[in-house]
Amino acid sequence: MHVVAEPCSGCKYTDCVVVCPVECFYEGEQMLYIHPEECIDCEACVPECPVEAIFHEDNLPEEWQNYIEINATESENCEVITEKKEPLADN
Repeated sequence: MHVVAEPCSGCKYTDCVVVCPVECFYEGEQMLYIHPEECIDCEACVPECPVEAIFHEDNLPEEWQNYIEINATESENCEVITEKKEPLADN
């Protein structure tokens, strides 16, 4: 499973969502989340993230381990996102 971590917060680039073959990205107010049961670990999103915020759970830095649970919880409460949008970082 892949996880969106701290670097996405306040940025919310959406380059990753357009390459996702299973539409497992969800849009929160400040960042994106990956639904853990929908992600197929294809890694297409990883090189697309300009702030390097997407990690496989096995490679997630220790200080961001809580993002595994955050992604699981928040993806249930947010709307799916499948199209590129203006990032928060550019506003």
